[in-house]
Amino acid sequence: MSKGLGYTQQKLLLLLAGGVILGLTRSPKQYFRIVRGIRKEWKDLNSRQLHDATYSLFEAGYLKEVEHGDGTVTLMLNEKGRETALRYDLERMSIPRPERWDGKWRIVLFDIPEYKKQAREALREMLYVMNFYQYQKSVFVHPHDCRKELKFLVEHYEVAAHVRLILAESLDNELKVRRHFKLE
Repeated sequence: MSKGLGYTQQKLLLLLAGGVILGLTRSPKQYFRIVRGIRKEWKDLNSRQLHDATYSLFEAGYLKEVEHGDGTVTLMLNEKGRETALRYDLERMSIPRPERWDGKWRIVLFDIPEYKKQAREALREMLYVMNFYQYQKSVFVHPHDCRKELKFLVEHYEVAAHVRLILAESLDNELKVRRHFKLE
């Protein structure tokens, strides 16, 4: 895990981000898998660890306070907290699979300069991890909506200016790509 935050703090960020990730999930199957994982992880934290981790995350600027009219206060992940939590969970990042395919292809193109070679290779590796089909060396294809995940990746690797996303209705070798994704 990261040098900046302790294990319990990172775990708490990931658990809090689980609620955010639930909002991004379109698949009921994935939704319930995430909920089961969150429930199990919460049980592993004792109240003192939870209190200390929450306080330190708030002090470090990862959480924000939201006051309600009834006098209660809710702590929520702010943008910095969400980005940090997702960074710790990159290896598990995936594209949600809807029940029905919309028939459109998402084509990711990139031309990342040599001085950003590490970011280029990291992005390419993440596209593999998220089951994109490599159409050409710097062209990847996916059948499902991946805008949010791609936006996070290109911002995280600081390559947004070098990456494009195209929505297409057909591909010239579509049968091969359909087989990769087990479509129809």
